[in-house]
Amino acid sequence: MRLTVLGINHRTAPVEVRGQVAFPPEQLPRALGELTSLDGIQAAAILSTCNRTELYCTEQGQGLDTIADWLCRFHDLERDKLEPHFYSYEDAAAVRHILRVAAGLDSMILGEPQILGQMKASYQQATRAGTLDTVESRLFQHTFSVAKQIRTDTAIGASPVSVAFAAVSLARQIFGSFEENTALLVGAGETIELATRHLHDHGIGKIIIANRTIERAHELADQFSGYGIALDQIPAHLVEADIVISSTGSPTHILDKEMVSAALGKRKHRPVFMVDIAVPGDIARDVAELDDIYLYTVDDLQEVIEENLKSRQDAAEQAEEIIDVQVEHFMSWVRSLDAVPAVRAYREHAEHIGTQELEKAKRQLASGKDPREVMEALTHNLINKLAHEPSVNLRQATVDGQTGMLDAVRSLFRLKNS
Repeated sequence: MRLTVLGINHRTAPVEVRGQVAFPPEQLPRALGELTSLDGIQAAAILSTCNRTELYCTEQGQGLDTIADWLCRFHDLERDKLEPHFYSYEDAAAVRHILRVAAGLDSMILGEPQILGQMKASYQQATRAGTLDTVESRLFQHTFSVAKQIRTDTAIGASPVSVAFAAVSLARQIFGSFEENTALLVGAGETIELATRHLHDHGIGKIIIANRTIERAHELADQFSGYGIALDQIPAHLVEADIVISSTGSPTHILDKEMVSAALGKRKHRPVFMVDIAVPGDIARDVAELDDIYLYTVDDLQEVIEENLKSRQDAAEQAEEIIDVQVEHFMSWVRSLDAVPAVRAYREHAEHIGTQELEKAKRQLASGKDPREVMEALTHNLINKLAHEPSVNLRQATVDGQTGMLDAVRSLFRLKNS
């Protein structure tokens, strides 16, 4: 059994490529089922966010090509074009990577907390699909515990830095004060909720939430004294928006050049700041060609993100030290699994002998034999039957020069040298 990670993220691929291998939530049950039906794949979970897609598998060995081929087939992509963007890890390196991801050490924004929630969602989806085994279930639980320890023991999450926060920070550089501005937020997921919260905290004048489910739009907007609209109402309200932040799971563009151009005309070309956080993108790239439009993608936020991360570097080093220790703890548990069949067989063997001797002793007592003699015979027979075969094999091992077995026995039974 081997733990394997195959992935693609913001460091290895641009947003367009990442979008091609993303898994919408509705595809995950089928994807997990297909992945675990492959030869040699025992268990699997899929983490898919705007910045990464990662497949976590336990497999029989030599399964990396199988996993990569399946990923390309599922998304109808040519492997030779996707291959340069892949990374992979095995066993201890895989555990280390997963712990680093959960702690936010591998995120675009160092230490950002959203990824842990996304990883928990990945675990829940795989649990519902029934595609986890004992090792992966234990790994996820261990991961969540370590991430919590890092949050508690270091300053990795001391400042509110996230993709949403970076987007709002960049908007502040452009507009300065928000009191006279209107923000249109498209989507109603965690990223949009965070962006809305940051905008509200910085005194945004007006908030509009657009979402496919209008009830969810109203629910989120009500928390911030805004109002919700459906996606098809965006053209009518886009003229009001000074700031547009979009993050949906739509496979097609929500805002195109024609729609934005029409709104600009009605705005008399007052500038609009747009951030497209979605993967695939919600805003057509040619929108950036319009005058008075400032369009940024998640990749464009990197400079803003770096400025907000300097204080987290020391905390990250502390987190890495915690992870070093916790990787070894988990791998020690994995190695201990190799002993389980032998321990079970030994216990069954001992229980069989004990049961036989106990039944024999009961029969002797029932026949009126002296209880003291019965107990002495029971003890003698148990010791003899449990120790005889190991003793014979240990002597033979010594004759054959297998002196390491002597050390193993002394260690196993905590025997003193005499």
